[in-house]
Amino acid sequence: MTLQALILILMKSSIFLNVFAIGLEAGTSDAAYLFRRPGELVRAFFAVNVLMPLFAAILALVFNLNPAVEIALVALAISPIPPLIPRKVAKATSSGSYAIGLLIALGVLAVVFVPIALEILEQVFTVPLRMSPGSIAALVFMTILLPIGLGVAVREILPNLAERLARPVSQIGGIGLLACLVVILISAAPAIWTLIGNGTLVALAAFVLVGAAIGHFLGGPEPENRAALAISTASRRPGIAAAVATANFPDQKLVTAAVLLYLLVNALVLTPYQSWIKRRLATAEHQANLRAEGAKVAITKE
Repeated sequence: MTLQALILILMKSSIFLNVFAIGLEAGTSDAAYLFRRPGELVRAFFAVNVLMPLFAAILALVFNLNPAVEIALVALAISPIPPLIPRKVAKATSSGSYAIGLLIALGVLAVVFVPIALEILEQVFTVPLRMSPGSIAALVFMTILLPIGLGVAVREILPNLAERLARPVSQIGGIGLLACLVVILISAAPAIWTLIGNGTLVALAAFVLVGAAIGHFLGGPEPENRAALAISTASRRPGIAAAVATANFPDQKLVTAAVLLYLLVNALVLTPYQSWIKRRLATAEHQANLRAEGAKVAITKE
């Protein structure tokens, strides 16, 4: 077995474990959370699946980017399955169901959305683009529905075991994923370096910043929900994007490097936002605890 094949297996396993860990902390009602709230679902779909592809197309037209970067940018924009939401956000009381529901709803809708988006982009750029719904459905099933379904099943049948497993499974998956990304980034560093220039970093940073702003604005009044949608709008699943790009542009060997460069830019740009939202959540939690303690004292005095 080659090193590349081993890394691919480890990466897929790590993603599976991360999503499985989310399922271990979820209930059956969480999966259908957004489907029961059509207003929130429409706003999320509009942010992730309408505004971001439009903005990516504008960036591709305005900037004189390397073709591989253009392809990666558009492929990322139509790869709307949210990434793994940071644990502090996903576990927050009012947003856990929202974050999990967002992951499942957008994943299921991607089966229909991605082929339609490819058809529209084909007309805009006059380039033949194809990826079958079956291929998207298989990716959604293996990366979202199966692991999260198994996690929910374990939680329903063995809740105590699920509670004990959630954190270590998430940590193992996170370490494995980080190790894979480090190895891939090191091996792809020369190719990534060739893509820098002609506004590439500015375009990628704008994609992330505008996505976070759109998601934060449309996420509703709850700060946790805003954070979940902001991160999901600004971020994309690189595996889906790479599959779309490879299926349609097999001769563009630098697309993978462009996707990896996007991941670096995404991490750098979103880190301040994530730190800010964590502080807000911690402050809100502290204030809620103080109010609860005050209520207890008042009841005791009565």
